[in-house]
Amino acid sequence: MRETLEQLREIAGHCAGTPVWSLPDTDLIDALHTVHDAQQMLAAVKLHLIREIEGRNLPITQQAASTAVWLRERLHVSIHTARRTVDLAKTLDQRPTLDTALSSGTINVEQAHIVAKTVHDLTDENSPDVVDLAEKTLIAEFADWEPATFRKAAERILAHVAPEVADEADRRAAERDEKRAQRTRAFTLTNNGDGRYRVTGWLDAEAAAIVNAALDPLCKPDLERTPAQRRADALVEVCRLALRTEQLPDNGGDRPQVAVTVPYDVVRKELGVGQLDTGERLTAEQVRRLACDAHILPIVLGGQGQILDVGQQRRLFTGPLRRALVVRDGGCAFPGCDRPPQWCDGHHIRHWTDGGDTALNNGVLLCGYHHRLIHRGEWEVRMADDGRPEFIPQPYVDSERRPRRNIYHRRT
Repeated sequence: MRETLEQLREIAGHCAGTPVWSLPDTDLIDALHTVHDAQQMLAAVKLHLIREIEGRNLPITQQAASTAVWLRERLHVSIHTARRTVDLAKTLDQRPTLDTALSSGTINVEQAHIVAKTVHDLTDENSPDVVDLAEKTLIAEFADWEPATFRKAAERILAHVAPEVADEADRRAAERDEKRAQRTRAFTLTNNGDGRYRVTGWLDAEAAAIVNAALDPLCKPDLERTPAQRRADALVEVCRLALRTEQLPDNGGDRPQVAVTVPYDVVRKELGVGQLDTGERLTAEQVRRLACDAHILPIVLGGQGQILDVGQQRRLFTGPLRRALVVRDGGCAFPGCDRPPQWCDGHHIRHWTDGGDTALNNGVLLCGYHHRLIHRGEWEVRMADDGRPEFIPQPYVDSERRPRRNIYHRRT
């Protein structure tokens, strides 16, 4: 199979490098359909490989927290894409009809996800025969529909294959949707890479009403802002009000706060460009604005960005000392981990019980999973010459035991 795949890669590379401007209209359209069909078939191959990799437990043996995390590192895809891919690989393994349809190019990956979800939703409350018929009908009769209409057909598939149970199924589906809204509620802030963050999430009707009630008084119309801008400003203002109450619970050993690392020009006696925990830059004006309503924690940086001093250290990794770990590590320092600082513990590189100091040069931030991994002795952690932690794998991971670092929180 390896030989075939290498030939396939070579052919694909040749096609990608071939100019298409000379193709007649008909050939151009035919080529698009051919490439698209081949892409779906190759997606099926990838899913088969992923299922086999997971079945052999390879990601766990290489210290990944899950197959999805392992795929993110290997294929450089988002964790959301990785999780959806793993789920679809499992479904294809269990549904030969769906597997055949994708492998032959009868349906595409988007449609396969919809079929997989439909099968999952129907399985608990319908007989296997009804589920099988629903799967086959979607593939045979609706494969020419684009995903939005295909999804609508999937939602009403019981009306096609089992009308006698469709009404009762609709009632159960409504109840299921309500429960799903509670279970899958979410809120995310995604770095867009251009100074903006995308706010996304899901709320049920009750939670949405509460949020609207809090935002609406701060969204009064004006001539300077669009409605969307007013709501964005209102969300920030509600959070600012919550921080001022000082009634929020501690977060990772610290009272919730916005921390900014700022170089200070002693000669000019002025602040420079600041940097948040996340690595995002702030202008000097933004820093001054935050400083008007914040507790200042002095952190002195050397020429290469090393932390030379931070407030007053304590016995435990709390207060200024924990803040120093957050500034330096940015989150879990284990290679490939993206867990944020509030999910991490301060770990003594030389154990405290063995006389290790509770100090910046003997501490590292680790999430719960990788904290346990280090304590089991499967990896070693040490402080490099530049004052940053690095990790040494066991020989079965890397025979040369080359040091590794986390790149997800890197700022420089």
